[in-house]
Amino acid sequence: MPIWLWLLAATGVILAAGVIYWLLVVSEGAFLGSSTVTALYNRVARRYDSIKQFDDEDEAYFLGRPVARFLADLPDTPADPPWLLDVASGTGRLPLAVLRASAGGCRVVALDRAAAMLAEAQRKLGEQDWPGVVYLAHDAAQLPFADEQFPVVTCLEALEFMPEPAAALAELLRVARPGGLLVLTNRIGRDARLMLGRTFTRDRFSATLRSLGAAGVEIMPWQMDYDLVFAVKQGQPAVSDAGDWSERLQCPRCGARPLFEAGAGPDAWACPACTWRLVGSDGFWRYDGYARGNNLGR
Repeated sequence: MPIWLWLLAATGVILAAGVIYWLLVVSEGAFLGSSTVTALYNRVARRYDSIKQFDDEDEAYFLGRPVARFLADLPDTPADPPWLLDVASGTGRLPLAVLRASAGGCRVVALDRAAAMLAEAQRKLGEQDWPGVVYLAHDAAQLPFADEQFPVVTCLEALEFMPEPAAALAELLRVARPGGLLVLTNRIGRDARLMLGRTFTRDRFSATLRSLGAAGVEIMPWQMDYDLVFAVKQGQPAVSDAGDWSERLQCPRCGARPLFEAGAGPDAWACPACTWRLVGSDGFWRYDGYARGNNLGR
């Protein structure tokens, strides 16, 4: 074989390896579709915390204590602690930090597409014996909740892996209550440029949040690859966060109020008007369309 053919073949192999590395490592499958991202995180779930090596004191200082202070300043509720919605919750890093800092002074819906990641979160938080945590395997692109339901909505290190980050931000703002706190991250650094339209400059991120109804946007350096972002949804905070998490449910397909089903099989919340359905038990719920490959039309 002529030397130029060897060189051409070697170049092709190097380029192919680079593309594979970008697709599976740098972008974590984001450009292969949400199902690929989910599969990768399910595969690494048991090793995820050891890979990330979160520092408890850093988590408390940057995440747990600021959110706990906000929760403590909310208008008093007669009996029930306020709800926090953590989107792309993974193995539960943020709920764990907040529950520790607030001494369990909130209830949590931990939502993630990757059920194996949520199972790790349930194991970890169960070891801490934190009550009032619901684990929900569901797509973040269409949150299954009515408008203005949560006084705190969080989403860390995930927006750039979603098909439409700006639309995901709109969903987070939609379910936050007026006066509610949002805790987010924005991808920065060298690899951010390789995410091809999935990341924002600081100015654009702030402007996008404000256009969606956020105020008091504060962006601060946090990690090598991420800024940490705090914002408040415009509006006057309201009293009362009483009720169960399920009272906030809304079908993401048609907007109908789901109905509870109990019987011989698993418990379920099902939309009376279309095919959307959650099944689960013991605080762990999942959209059962995933099993049929039906990802809410995505």
